[in-house]
Amino acid sequence: MDHFRSLRYFLVVAEELHFGRAAERLGIAQPPLSQRIKRLEAELNATLFERGRRVTLTEAGEVLRAEARDLLSRWDRMTALVAKAERGETDALRAGVPPELPGRLLAAILTRFAGECPAVRLDLQELTTAEQARLLADRELDAGLLQLPVDVVGLDLGPAVDTPLGVVLPRDSPLARRTRLSLADLAGEGLVHAPRAAAPGSYDALLRTCWDHGFRPASIRHARNPEFVLGLVLAGHGVAFEPDVRKEPRVVWRPLEGEVLRARTAFAWPSTSPHPQAAKLAGIAAEVLQDDGVSRLVPAPQHPRPWDIFYDRS
Repeated sequence: MDHFRSLRYFLVVAEELHFGRAAERLGIAQPPLSQRIKRLEAELNATLFERGRRVTLTEAGEVLRAEARDLLSRWDRMTALVAKAERGETDALRAGVPPELPGRLLAAILTRFAGECPAVRLDLQELTTAEQARLLADRELDAGLLQLPVDVVGLDLGPAVDTPLGVVLPRDSPLARRTRLSLADLAGEGLVHAPRAAAPGSYDALLRTCWDHGFRPASIRHARNPEFVLGLVLAGHGVAFEPDVRKEPRVVWRPLEGEVLRARTAFAWPSTSPHPQAAKLAGIAAEVLQDDGVSRLVPAPQHPRPWDIFYDRS
């Protein structure tokens, strides 16, 4: 592929900003390198380097450097995947899951994926949504289970799972006598929740819904670990919003009227040169996550917007 070679040569010159050093790195003479760069400039109808006492990139050269890196990275990944597929091999699937994913669901996803894709090693990492989004963009993850809404530019989304959230509060709280609560009933209470940095989109959407329905937390205490959340709730620092999964005798879970708070999660993967089994993992995870009697499956959007807001505004 002559154009790809030209782009690789261009990137070395762009790094060195010196044709002699670039030629030495590439193991070729300087004149052929200069001629190849000139031909590339002619084909693009753009000047890529200012050649004076110092070699510098032009604005067009800066654009090409960013695009060429991405293009060559995708080309290299594609050729590697094709070669492995031809040999009957498949890369490990690097996937992220949020720290709060219950162990029983994690085990079910791992077991089902191993049964349906026995030749693929699933390499799971415990990561927040924000961490996963960054690693997906850098192609250091092949798939990630994200808390929505989230920026999906450059990503494909699998089916989402919508889970209603209820209120976790101490068993001796006066509110625990009620069988069902509204958000307005929580007025004056604090809130215990994961830090905004973990999943900014879902954090902001949750608070916005609380405010819209009459609950402005008196304070917000941040906690990631489920046991830390439990401790803060028991100590009277606030209520927490969770699915109906906790089996802890010292707290109670009460549903919210109208199911106005819902957690929505979905696997995402890069749109370009995705791992062959990324969509398969997304489908398996969605089936496992929605099989709890209360969650529902939401089809993947056909044309997601940059910020896909998965919270009803009715």
